[in-house]
Amino acid sequence: MLERTIPAPISSPHPPTAFSPPRGACDAHCHVFGPAARFPFATGRAYTPPDSGIGLFERLQNRLGLSRAVFVQASCHGTDNLAMVDALRRGRGRYAGVAMIDESISTSEIAKLHDVGVRGTRFNFVAHLGGAPDLDVFWRLVDRVRPFGWHIVLHFDAKDLSRYTELFDRMPCPYIIDHMARVPVAEGLHQEPFQQLLGLIADERCWVKISGAERLTAHGPPPYDDVVPYARALIAAAPDRVLWGTDWPHPNVRHMPDEGDLLDLLTQFAPDAAIRNRILVSNPETLYDFS
Repeated sequence: MLERTIPAPISSPHPPTAFSPPRGACDAHCHVFGPAARFPFATGRAYTPPDSGIGLFERLQNRLGLSRAVFVQASCHGTDNLAMVDALRRGRGRYAGVAMIDESISTSEIAKLHDVGVRGTRFNFVAHLGGAPDLDVFWRLVDRVRPFGWHIVLHFDAKDLSRYTELFDRMPCPYIIDHMARVPVAEGLHQEPFQQLLGLIADERCWVKISGAERLTAHGPPPYDDVVPYARALIAAAPDRVLWGTDWPHPNVRHMPDEGDLLDLLTQFAPDAAIRNRILVSNPETLYDFS
């Protein structure tokens, strides 16, 4: 797998201007990368990010007026979750994590991850990050983490959802579809992949992250208004099972977004303040044990 370098996030995002985030607001999809001198990146990774550690992230949190976060392990660190674990310890209950694991992990190691705030594990099914996992291994790992009450995070391209109907039907625990399944917004709300996503979220086990507008838009830079109808449809279908996140520091994007723009966009996704509060506060509290 070829290595490539990705750019750094912008250094001075603007604070939100469209609304003030409520107390306990959570960025439910973000990452920490490195610093590589302390937390080396995985051999054979698909990309090499710049160091984007917990210190930089906490400056972003303060800038945006957010207080909680969910760190999702990214493929550039592989199954070495130490950078994420370090960030969780820094949060003292304000942060939760989603790990990447393989079959070499012991039950005691899963328990240690749980103790520091990990509440789920992630699997990539997208081609640019190596494609789908071995499904026999996938199910064995799901069975390993299920006793801990973890959920499963699934990173899909929308066009592939139809291939995995049996997987979704079989899921024994809550699962989350990342980034609105990377739906191609130029193809319209009635496209089959998006209709399938709406069908999935009708199931009480399914959650969706309305993140990644900078990935989904067909227009390039903000205002990302072509993404708004998709997020609104998902929120209308299941307002209690939608999460929002910045995806900071934005690996593998076509252009680097301003996180202030992404947070302001939430007022278009959810014009009603009570619904925004669910998405930012109540819904993350359902999945993650914030203190």
